[in-house]
Amino acid sequence: MLNRRGFTTLIAGAMALGMTAPALAQDMTRVTVVQPSPSAINSFNVFVAIGEGYFADEGLDVTVEAINGSGAVLQALSAGQAQFGRPGPGPVLAARGRGVDAVFIYNFSARSNFGIVVPEDSPVQTPADLAGMVVGTGTADGAEVGFARNVMSGSGMTEGTDYTFLTVGDGGPAVAAFQQNAISAYSASTADAAILNQRGQAVRDITPSEYARFFGNGYITTGALIRDNPELVEKFVRAIYRGHAFALDDANRDAVLAHLAAGNPQESEDKEFAASLFEAVRSKTIPVDMANGLGYQPPEVWEEWQAVQIAGGDLAEPLPDLTEAYTNEFTLKVNGSAN
Repeated sequence: MLNRRGFTTLIAGAMALGMTAPALAQDMTRVTVVQPSPSAINSFNVFVAIGEGYFADEGLDVTVEAINGSGAVLQALSAGQAQFGRPGPGPVLAARGRGVDAVFIYNFSARSNFGIVVPEDSPVQTPADLAGMVVGTGTADGAEVGFARNVMSGSGMTEGTDYTFLTVGDGGPAVAAFQQNAISAYSASTADAAILNQRGQAVRDITPSEYARFFGNGYITTGALIRDNPELVEKFVRAIYRGHAFALDDANRDAVLAHLAAGNPQESEDKEFAASLFEAVRSKTIPVDMANGLGYQPPEVWEEWQAVQIAGGDLAEPLPDLTEAYTNEFTLKVNGSAN
């Protein structure tokens, strides 16, 4: 299984799979998507959209790059190195507080894909039991940090006083951190928890159930691109929506797993594990309320995310206009829910 630290992968010429899309033409628009880890499974709708030719249908030639965490994703967009990315909502709000014009355009992980996990035999049963202990994270400024801070503050815990974070990485380094007693808990994504269990570090989730409403990583672009080229944004959202819908149909499971293996062969070497991980990740992308279709962002949860960022010190004060941090315009248009 791949580790995201220091890893960068480029997926180019995706249509070489011989799927239904036509050959790339000279007038295709080249776009780059950055994701916070090398996992194809965590971004499955993008890789399905590549493999099924949905991007090509929109005239888009897509390159996917994996970098280290949501913070790096936002930096890449801010520097003009990519047009789209998949960070978490907490880092997006923090970035907007620093003047970065990032805008959430598609809610992919509609249910929280993070949880605080502890070793299976740990006496810890609730976040409050972690008083005086160290909570590990994969990155220093990724979405998992904001989520864990939210959970801990909800239990009356203050970072630096009642507990501390320690950046340990994911995969093997996280297993080693547990084995060396460097951490007592870990803020894990669905994929992280599955990898820990696969590598012999059995863990269980102690996150209170009410935090499931805090959606996780989704797709963003810049406000400038929305203003200057809304047609491009709509094309991108339509393709990832089609990839998302295709992957949720059980009849397409084998095709989806093939696309994911093409996107990251090493991740799918253990086919049974890859299939199990895909099912776990996929389940987190189905909205609790489907009234507004796939990709919709509940405004009330954005309000809660902002409150969390303020309480944790990532935002000094409320944003001047929180609604500028996200838009449902493109999602509602492509998923047929727009009035």
